[in-house]
Amino acid sequence: MRVEQFDVPALPVLLPLGGILMVLSWWWLRRQDRLTTRRLLAAWALSWYAVAVLGATMLPAHLAWGPDSGPPDTYRILLIPTLAMRRRDFVLNMMMTLPLAALLHLNFGIVNRLRVVRIGFLLSLSIEITQLVMILTVHGNRWTDVNDLLSNTIGTIFGYVAWHRLMRSTRLRRAVTDTREVVRSG
Repeated sequence: MRVEQFDVPALPVLLPLGGILMVLSWWWLRRQDRLTTRRLLAAWALSWYAVAVLGATMLPAHLAWGPDSGPPDTYRILLIPTLAMRRRDFVLNMMMTLPLAALLHLNFGIVNRLRVVRIGFLLSLSIEITQLVMILTVHGNRWTDVNDLLSNTIGTIFGYVAWHRLMRSTRLRRAVTDTREVVRSG
């Protein structure tokens, strides 16, 4: 029986990746002459958010391939929405995308509601498609589920509403505006 297997662990991948993203964001802001403490903190928050999403959706991964690896586990592919989804999973998927609106605003100046929701939807769709491809090609151990797509998108909407309400605070709005200004240090 010829089956190749490979396990991708979470922490040995995620921790160095987070450090690399922190260094790259510092380098990028410095290179663009846009390095401020607030911008750097926003970029680092985005970096660790990306690491957390990768960890929550892809890792650890058990992969298998080869002529004798058998058919893919198609029971892991759920393309029809169901009300039978566990509430805990639905809430966790919503929570995963709650910070997205704030991070998009702080790092890229994106404040348009439709654009934020579209980005959240496309992020979730890309995760689900990646999980689908992994199931079909290397027997990935994750599930691809249309309910995840729905709950992630709803989480993005709730996150946008919460961020929009927080931005009503003059103090927070001023702090965020300062983040977007270019401050040159000698």
